[in-house]
Amino acid sequence: QVQLVESGGGLVQPGGSLRLSCAASGSISSSNVMGWYRQAPGKERELVASIASVGSANYVDSVKGRFTISRDNAKNLVFLQMNSLKPEDTAVYYCHIRLFWGATSWGQGTQVTVSS
Repeated sequence: QVQLVESGGGLVQPGGSLRLSCAASGSISSSNVMGWYRQAPGKERELVASIASVGSANYVDSVKGRFTISRDNAKNLVFLQMNSLKPEDTAVYYCHIRLFWGATSWGQGTQVTVSS
């Protein structure tokens, strides 16, 4: 079983930046995909960005050019650098991992609020 712990959320003004971090622990396959999802009030959870242990990153169109996902494979960490934040980015952000054998885990979520 894999445990995910997020940090870095908070309140930021429009145009500001935040960096989310997620630490994974437990039985983690060397081949995996880590990502960030978000869920705004009244909306479905959506994939924001994902990155494989070896490979390129993928982003939802609404964050391309503003968000950057990265990872530290040696430490089982994944990051989401969020720049030029907009009010519509307000949501609970969840870290997610999919292991080689198909098992998945979610973090507890961290609130990101973009407001003046």
